[in-house]
Amino acid sequence: MKPTDFVQQLLLRSGTAWVLWTLGALSVVTLGIIVERWLFLRARDCEPRALARNIRPHLVRRDFAAAAQELSKTRSVAAAVAAAGLQLAPLGPAAMEKSMQSAVAIERGVLERWLTYLGTVGNNAPFIGLFGTVIGIIGAFRELGHGGASSQAAGQLTSQAVMSSIAEALVATAAGILVALPAVAAFNYFQRRIASLLLATDALANLVIAHVAGHPPADDTPTERGQ
Repeated sequence: MKPTDFVQQLLLRSGTAWVLWTLGALSVVTLGIIVERWLFLRARDCEPRALARNIRPHLVRRDFAAAAQELSKTRSVAAAVAAAGLQLAPLGPAAMEKSMQSAVAIERGVLERWLTYLGTVGNNAPFIGLFGTVIGIIGAFRELGHGGASSQAAGQLTSQAVMSSIAEALVATAAGILVALPAVAAFNYFQRRIASLLLATDALANLVIAHVAGHPPADDTPTERGQ
């Protein structure tokens, strides 16, 4: 038997069962990722106005260490980025901005973890289900071909078995769509949630930079004229 014939026989004998098991496993992993990402993003969220109110007195006094300590009380993305900028506050606003941009890039990578998986499952799960349906239909028509020379009663039984096999094969397509829908919905929701978090982060970062830029560094001393 040729290797291609062996693979064909294996696929047809298993029918759509292996496709349904695959989709079931993808569904379980997808639900786990959805719950994990929702809890993670919830923990990294914040109210930027409240953070701004808490650190503004320290920024006015140019007590950057106290402001960073205040930000460390929360796990929010905005606080982490602002604290990264405050570490370079003595070097000026330009250094702060670069530090914050680096922190945002790092935080974005953490926030978008597993989103590629959700997008891939959402795009490809229907095709996996459709592949299982095609295999099931091929097997059903092979069964119909093998029973074509039998009696009328046996032919009716064969036709009923074929219709039943086709109906079962279509379940794979429905399962693929069912797995894809929550993955796509979660992917879109998390993308919007991350955009909202980064927008709040940008607002707080700009506020911190504005306070530092509005006052000269503490170690700056005016030079004497003529020197």
